[in-house]
Amino acid sequence: MKTYDIVIIGGGPAGLSAAVSAKKSGTDSILILERDKELGGILNQCIHNGFGLHTFKEELTGPEYAGRFIEQVQELQIEYKLHTMVMDISSDKVVTAMNSTDGLFEIRAGAVILAMGCRERSRGALNIPGYRPAGIFSAGTAQRLVNMEGYLPGRKVVILGSGDIGLIMARRMTLEGAQVQVVAELMPYSGGLKRNIVQCLDDYGIPLKLSHTVVEIRGKERVEGITLAQVDEKGRPVAGTEEEYECDTLLLSVGLIPENELSGGMGVELSRVTSGPVVNESLETNIEGVFACGNVLHVHDLVDFVSEEAAAAGRNAARYVQEAGSRKAQGTDKEAAGRTVEICAVDGVRYTVPSRINTERMEDIQTVRFRVGGVYKNCFVSVYLDEERILHRKRPVMAPGEMEEVKLKREELLRHPDLKAITVKVEEV
Repeated sequence: MKTYDIVIIGGGPAGLSAAVSAKKSGTDSILILERDKELGGILNQCIHNGFGLHTFKEELTGPEYAGRFIEQVQELQIEYKLHTMVMDISSDKVVTAMNSTDGLFEIRAGAVILAMGCRERSRGALNIPGYRPAGIFSAGTAQRLVNMEGYLPGRKVVILGSGDIGLIMARRMTLEGAQVQVVAELMPYSGGLKRNIVQCLDDYGIPLKLSHTVVEIRGKERVEGITLAQVDEKGRPVAGTEEEYECDTLLLSVGLIPENELSGGMGVELSRVTSGPVVNESLETNIEGVFACGNVLHVHDLVDFVSEEAAAAGRNAARYVQEAGSRKAQGTDKEAAGRTVEICAVDGVRYTVPSRINTERMEDIQTVRFRVGGVYKNCFVSVYLDEERILHRKRPVMAPGEMEEVKLKREELLRHPDLKAITVKVEEV
């Protein structure tokens, strides 16, 4: 059985950034396992621009952004295997994988970084009445068909869900000559970035109908039309509000789910809110030496934040294997350093990443990312150390589609030796 210091599951933006960061942090024995035929992950089909403004200070397309990291991986001579499906990861970090060259094989890892990304929620999760005709696609599948395979899925399109992929595909299908009739959203607010609503819908005159959903799909062989209806505050269709649309294509952009079958199988604790792992300040899960980053941890809105988070996971995984090697050489057990403090997400904050912090092992400035559960205007993001408020930042608008963050200073936390909880909340004026 081959042994590597760090094995990274996934060769998308998170896996690539984690690998580069780990290598630059002094760990040489690194292996990336990727199931696709090439590195880069979902970015390979995201040919629109808008990537890299934070990371590279310039606007890039998805393939260009991925290419920057692929070049670094190759320059640093980081090993990777393509066409490789990971079947299982044991709790003691033995990775079982298979490909056509090596067959079924096992690898022992000093540390594992989970970077499998996320998948789209399918029609089966929505319970929409009607037949199962051709012409129903997830927005990401349609994106791949148009941008990579050269196929146009349809001519008259309705999009259900206003996530970023759905908004981007409304523009893409329009540019390819299709007629996008409407984008419908179940919630009273959009799930995508404000800039995508402006650039992809408003600029092309495509209507966005909030608090609406598809209640019927017509057509046997191919989609012939759909029925749209308004919903009440509980998401139930309101009788008498039905609208008929003729279409040959229905695109679904109804949410992303972190790919955590492997994580759950190895015993990683998963959050009921994000469906991703629960992690500490090092992005380490409840299993020692197993780290998570990117969309497998929680769904991000910008790939720049994925890269930043994954770089931290790579640094921390490298530090973990280096400290483990040092302790092994000295014949000592794992050191118990510092206290762990829980981060409580309340009053409009749905979750935080990380969800707990070791005050001794955290970096000098710790980034805590979160999403809110509704649209808030002229409000404040507040952070409390027990009863003491240490941050009270005004925000003109906060929405679930935009990720928020606060930064915690290590020196400030260390001034509270008896700290029991850190609370992040939304406070309205």
